[in-house]
Amino acid sequence: MVKLLSGKEVAEALTVSMKRDVEVLKAKGITPTLGIIRVGEKGPDISYEKGATKRCEEVGAVVKNYRLPEDTTQQALLDVIREANEDPAVHGVLLFRPLPKHIDDNAARAALLPKKDMDGITDGSMAGIYSDTSQGYAPCTAESVIKLLEHYQIDPAGKRVVVVGRSTVIGKPVSLLLLKKNGTVTICHSKTKDMASVIREADIVVVAMGRAESVGKESFRAGQVVVDVGVNPKPDGSKGTCGDVKFAEVEPLVEAISPVPGGVGSVTNCMLINHVIRAAQERS
Repeated sequence: MVKLLSGKEVAEALTVSMKRDVEVLKAKGITPTLGIIRVGEKGPDISYEKGATKRCEEVGAVVKNYRLPEDTTQQALLDVIREANEDPAVHGVLLFRPLPKHIDDNAARAALLPKKDMDGITDGSMAGIYSDTSQGYAPCTAESVIKLLEHYQIDPAGKRVVVVGRSTVIGKPVSLLLLKKNGTVTICHSKTKDMASVIREADIVVVAMGRAESVGKESFRAGQVVVDVGVNPKPDGSKGTCGDVKFAEVEPLVEAISPVPGGVGSVTNCMLINHVIRAAQERS
């Protein structure tokens, strides 16, 4: 019988652990605080902000909001980032991206201190992942994949791992994190020839293409573990979301699979708050 890799179960376990950590910090007079910088009123950003705020409230952490209008200036955004950098009460920062087209994304990312970058967007954070140092934090979604595997005691060590997707948000960082776990990692992308045969060779498959239901049963075999990172509108236009994997086709075939919704996405804002708590612990 296939094992469903439920992100909700992982999130619940993390929430219990984080509550304990926050209690210890508060006993020292420290309240973990997340600064959220949002430019404009994009629906997905607002939804994620609400989820992160709710998770903070659950564990006893707090949120400080920095909200700017869509037409804000480059300098106004940099001033807010500097304010958050310099505020000792703000332990970590989430900067929503993509930013409006008139804002220089590289300049905004460069302005944020890696030690306050909670979602691995700065070059310093990326360098920390590459060099396997403690500088900065990994992107929350990429780290959520690792946390999901750990929770279900799926060890990548010595296993063949295929990551489908090479973005700097998920594909590349999760490949490095899996390599750190001693997996033998192959990255597939849009130019990979006969991708299905490459995926079938894997013991663990992480799919992060960002294309709705683009990978079906022809790419999988019995015994595999599949982590679907995609969150997409359903291709038939119906309500709800779906992953990059054709779940109904693949679920009966493989050993374990994460659902969408209810998989990796359920863990992501937990990892964000976990990073804030870690940052507070490091400065306590």
